[in-house]
Amino acid sequence: MGCAAAGHGAVRGPPGPRGGAAGASQRAGVQREVPSNCIKTSKYNIVTFLPVNLFEQFQEVANTYFLFLLILQLIPQISSLSWFTTIVPLVLVLTITAVKDATDDYFRHKSDNQVNNRQSQVLIGGGLRQEQWMNVRVGDIIKLENNQFVAADLLLLSSSEPHGLCYIETSELDGETNMKVRQAIPVTSELGDTGKLAGFDGEVICEPPNNKLDKFGGTLYWKENKYPLSNQNMLLRGCVLRNTEWCFGLVVFAGPDTKLMQNSGRTKFKRTSIDRLMNTLVLWIFGFLVCMGVILAIGNAIWEHEVGVCFQIYLPWDEGVHSAFFSGFLSFWSYIIILNTVVPISLYVSVEVIRLGHSYFINWDKKMYCAKRRTPAEARTTTLNEELGQVEYIFSDKTGTLTQNIMVFSKCSVNGHSYGDVQDVLGAQAELGERPEPVDFSFNPLADPRFRFWDPSLLEAVKLGDPHVHEFFRLLALCHTVMSEERSQGELLYKAQSPDEGALVAAARNFGFVFRSRTPSTITVQELGRAVTYQLLAILDFNNLRKRMSVIVRSPEGRIRLYCKGADTILLERLHPLSADLSTVTTDHLNEYAGEGLRTLVLAYKDLEDGYYEDWAERLRRAGSVPEARDDRLARLYDEVEHDMMLLGATAIEDKLQQGVPETIAILTLANIKIWVLTGDKQETAVNIGYSCKMLTDDMTEVFVVTGHTVLEVREELRKAREKMMDASHSTANGFSYQEKLSSSKLTSVLEAIAGEYALVINGHSLAHALEADMEVEFLETACACKAVICCRVTPLQKAQVVELVKKYKKAVTLAIGDGANDVSMIKTAHIGVGISGQEGIQAVLASDYSFSQFKFLQRLLLVHGRWSYLRMCKFLCYFFYKNFAFTMVHFWFGFFCGFSAQTVYDQYFITLYNIVYTSLPVLAMGVFDQDVPEQRSMEYPKLYEPGQLNLLFNKREFFICIAQGIYTSVLMFFIPYGVFADATRDDGAQLADYQSFAVTVATSLVIVVSVQIGLDTGFWTAINHFFIWGSLAAYFAILFAMHSDGLFHMFPNQFRFVGNAQNTLAQPTVWLTIALTTVVCIVPVVAFRFLKLDLKPELSDTVRYTQLVRKKQKAQHRCMRRVGRAGSRRSGYAFSHQEGFGELIMSGKNMRLSSLALSAGWIETLRKKKGSDASSPDKAPKV
Repeated sequence: MGCAAAGHGAVRGPPGPRGGAAGASQRAGVQREVPSNCIKTSKYNIVTFLPVNLFEQFQEVANTYFLFLLILQLIPQISSLSWFTTIVPLVLVLTITAVKDATDDYFRHKSDNQVNNRQSQVLIGGGLRQEQWMNVRVGDIIKLENNQFVAADLLLLSSSEPHGLCYIETSELDGETNMKVRQAIPVTSELGDTGKLAGFDGEVICEPPNNKLDKFGGTLYWKENKYPLSNQNMLLRGCVLRNTEWCFGLVVFAGPDTKLMQNSGRTKFKRTSIDRLMNTLVLWIFGFLVCMGVILAIGNAIWEHEVGVCFQIYLPWDEGVHSAFFSGFLSFWSYIIILNTVVPISLYVSVEVIRLGHSYFINWDKKMYCAKRRTPAEARTTTLNEELGQVEYIFSDKTGTLTQNIMVFSKCSVNGHSYGDVQDVLGAQAELGERPEPVDFSFNPLADPRFRFWDPSLLEAVKLGDPHVHEFFRLLALCHTVMSEERSQGELLYKAQSPDEGALVAAARNFGFVFRSRTPSTITVQELGRAVTYQLLAILDFNNLRKRMSVIVRSPEGRIRLYCKGADTILLERLHPLSADLSTVTTDHLNEYAGEGLRTLVLAYKDLEDGYYEDWAERLRRAGSVPEARDDRLARLYDEVEHDMMLLGATAIEDKLQQGVPETIAILTLANIKIWVLTGDKQETAVNIGYSCKMLTDDMTEVFVVTGHTVLEVREELRKAREKMMDASHSTANGFSYQEKLSSSKLTSVLEAIAGEYALVINGHSLAHALEADMEVEFLETACACKAVICCRVTPLQKAQVVELVKKYKKAVTLAIGDGANDVSMIKTAHIGVGISGQEGIQAVLASDYSFSQFKFLQRLLLVHGRWSYLRMCKFLCYFFYKNFAFTMVHFWFGFFCGFSAQTVYDQYFITLYNIVYTSLPVLAMGVFDQDVPEQRSMEYPKLYEPGQLNLLFNKREFFICIAQGIYTSVLMFFIPYGVFADATRDDGAQLADYQSFAVTVATSLVIVVSVQIGLDTGFWTAINHFFIWGSLAAYFAILFAMHSDGLFHMFPNQFRFVGNAQNTLAQPTVWLTIALTTVVCIVPVVAFRFLKLDLKPELSDTVRYTQLVRKKQKAQHRCMRRVGRAGSRRSGYAFSHQEGFGELIMSGKNMRLSSLALSAGWIETLRKKKGSDASSPDKAPKV
């Protein structure tokens, strides 16, 4: 249990039945109820599902509107239509939506149960018992074993490693898959067995639950002493224990209090912009409906008062109606029911069917199927498809989303000679696609068969004994913080703190310089089969300011040498003048490597005199023992010794991007989509990936880096960035770049139209200030003026806050894509969440709206499926409103000629079947299958995506155009037959005009006109379109003749009284001429307008279609492929995922296994790379 005291939490551990904290301390009399470890991401349970789901559904204005109509239809005095015409489709819509929501929530329940029912070993009654995660509570002591997930936020008490060390992987929290080290405080590190732990009665006073992943503050009170606690002592929920046999931990935070859950955003009900617009339009239409009802009701009251009163003898008022005014009041409600078909509920059924069809197209798309992982694309929701065609901002995780988490030693420069270019059999550089066999490392029994290198000349230099090459690989084998462990004969396990170092040490191993083992004072390397042990004198540790690390070793011959590796911009300044010429050549190689997007490092060495080293080491010892300004003193000593070094060469590591990432980003950028990378990685790592994937280029005007630690510093850096952009814009007269849509935005700025390309890089601590209320607008204004934005070292909650900021001010559609649990909050916050089913679990996929296995599929999801979905939905809605206004407004005109009596023009069956049978399938076919251009053209012409971003295809203006066309059609549909029938006669001379004949003529004209109209609207004809359009026409005539047949009259004489009316009416040539005239007059203006628009002001899609027709005629297929390149610039790829202090830990010996302190006697025949070294997260980190 726990309690809150002065804003802090307390965890107390007196011996109890569960062996841990069985009680709670109460300080200041304030107690906080501590939640259980059970998590809940689901929205409903069995009891709450029906009321909560119905409440959510009736938040849709349309559903409330139809419920109101249903109530009206249950009142006999005003109902002119049967109640079942509304209740059946309403129940159908509510049921379909409820089933879909229940299914989604079922999977959330299933996921929750899977996590909550995981087993954990809890110390109870002096022994370990299996308990479900949900039953773990604050104060429990639990045991974790290797490769197990951490069940709650734990204080590490002890482990199987010496000095209470353990290794964890935090990919579920921050996306990083490199190893991190955690250490128990010394006083508890000896509590290695359950007997000692059962007697542990310490008390932890700590900060309240929060979302800061990298900070923890607390104090352990035990045995009348207090011990400070930090984040280095904590194991957070979501971490995985790695390379540690077991550890014990005290539960400090559980369930929703854990930092993982504190960073998880709430599940939000997502609706598309079209949904929100339709809610507004439904309100407008309802207002329009009320206005029509009022006009007709006033007309009824006047007619009844002036004319109807004269016919009371044979046309009496209904029972209860005693005045013309009350008759008008009842007529108002009757007309509301009759005219409600301007927004029939079938609209919402059709929308759901179309969205379902679009979702299946995504699921069935073979081009988004990953054969390697056997993972198809999956639309996990059916409500957001058309919004995929309106995305303006993409927020992407880096590790595992843009990258594969694979690091490869690609090229190197040694003593002015570059190695690593692919060569053909004649030794010339091979062309692309001519890659020969990789280098044969069979001479080395310890070589990793998975390692690939393509330039045999480097191996030849090793075999020929080139001293510079030997020293190059000797440095790689010595200058690092990798831990080595022999698990069994032939199995050497590396524990690399960053994947960069793992790749470099693995490269040295394959070329014959195998890092074998280390102790606190020695490093053993097998050099070309000979074991050499170096005395480790000092490790000059890495930090973000130094951007380098060094080791000082004494060789078996007694020579003291410093080996250093680090960022090129740092090391090249510290070289001896004798290295000047070599530095020039190496710099050219660095530029070449950087131009290929590789992560570069410079290597150097320096020989030290014994006397100088002894003096320097003594000064280092004294500086390390003084607490005041310790870091500054050490930095000065490090800087002193790391000067006048001799250059050895440089390395180039390829941070493997996912296939197609640069091309995808380039295409999406051309589609005016802005891409922001939000990553937990360090700045240098993220920037380097930005260059690799072409988000950042050397052609950019400037890349702004914001690293301020205070509010004032961040504000000043943002101000300077805006001033530079404004100054450059004023001095450039090249016009403006793409202007963002700002009509509905609260944020308007001249920066939106600046000339030039800029990028913004901001760190997490700076972002925390930038997101404060008084600075968020400045930050957003600056960021949105940039082509690319990279946010580094951000927490999961900050990712969500950035997304929310853009949603709040830009009013733009946002998409978040990620692959880890640290991306869940961002995925839930964005309008559209996409999960990558990658290496970091399935949390992101479970929280997402869409999922697939590779980032490159995002291009197809947006430019093909998204654009088509938006196009189809917009065309569907335009046509639907048109056909229903054309259908419904005829009743309005007819009211002026029937005494405003709420008499319908059509018979009841036509009204019921019009939207269900006669016109539903053709518009569904168009909404599901229509295309303006083929998928290849959608990918070739990214600008085709713009109309969705600008919301051009369906907006308030387009809506008014549709209803205007519908009203125009209804006027012609009513008055042309009315005018003709006024004087027309049958073939036998009898009067043609009667109510039923008029109804049949108007209904037939309507069905034919709307069928011709959808034929004009359909851009992509399939067999299904033909079948539905012509089939619906055939069905209309079949049902029409059937309803006026003798058979139905004999079966239901009270329902089908007008026998033979359809046959008699449609047998008259006058009727068909009337239908033809009505159709021509309704359709010809539309055809003429579209022809003129196509000729005078064609859209891009029209031009693309024309180009396609020309290509077909020429029978020549041309595809334009354009690759984006960039000039070289140097960016270091030093292992910036390192944590400062790890070198000191190695030198102290605290992280050594007892078995690794002694040298092994036998040679290892086969060597296996540690899982996390080559396949771990690229937590890499270059520098601009």
